[in-house]
Amino acid sequence: MTRILIAEDEALLAAEIREELLRQWPEGQIVGMARDGHEALRLVEQLAPEVCFLDVQMPGLSGLEVAQLIGRRAHVVFITAHERYAVQAFDEGAVGYLLKPLDPVRMAKTLLRLKERLTLPPADLAGLTARTTSAATVEPLRWITVQRGRELQLITVEDVAYFRADHKYVAVVTADSEALISVPLKELVARLDGEHFWQVHRSTIVNAKAIKSVSRSLSGKLSIALKDRPETLEVSPAYAHRFKQL
Repeated sequence: MTRILIAEDEALLAAEIREELLRQWPEGQIVGMARDGHEALRLVEQLAPEVCFLDVQMPGLSGLEVAQLIGRRAHVVFITAHERYAVQAFDEGAVGYLLKPLDPVRMAKTLLRLKERLTLPPADLAGLTARTTSAATVEPLRWITVQRGRELQLITVEDVAYFRADHKYVAVVTADSEALISVPLKELVARLDGEHFWQVHRSTIVNAKAIKSVSRSLSGKLSIALKDRPETLEVSPAYAHRFKQL
């Protein structure tokens, strides 16, 4: 059986890929599931998979960085939300790529190519171009996976009104719900599209499209009113420059 490693930090998508692989490739053996690049590299060392499905954008090390470090030890299929990054990596020798959200038809085509390549040595991806690697590191986050009871729910970032640090967790607040995730706020800042998501406080990132108005108190403090939420958000002096016209 062909040993397979899946490295994907979005739990719901990772489960979908696993289920689809089991359905379409029953002779494949999934030997490991990694949630970040460092864990993926460790599992490659421990489990010696023959095929690695690597998310281009993961915490720690990106999928491209992991592929560079793997070298010729495994065939690589990339997982990404942006086709142009995967195409560049494909040109460098990757077996294929899966686009988010998962498409079973593309999975089938990728597996067909993969099975043909298994008789050949894996491509050496240590030479992935710096341009490809740097492009992947700025790939914006498109959705958030949250736990609700026994279910995992996918929330698109466009539906998020704001993120709020809450002790060891971060609250993901939409127009009609709130859930906690364990991703640090600092990491979210790096992965969100800065044109649409603004940090307005050390503990708050707001979706600019969710802002109804910004007001200034007599003491000079700024606060944000939201379109679909009753609470207001405080703007700290360090981030007041975004609203300097007020």
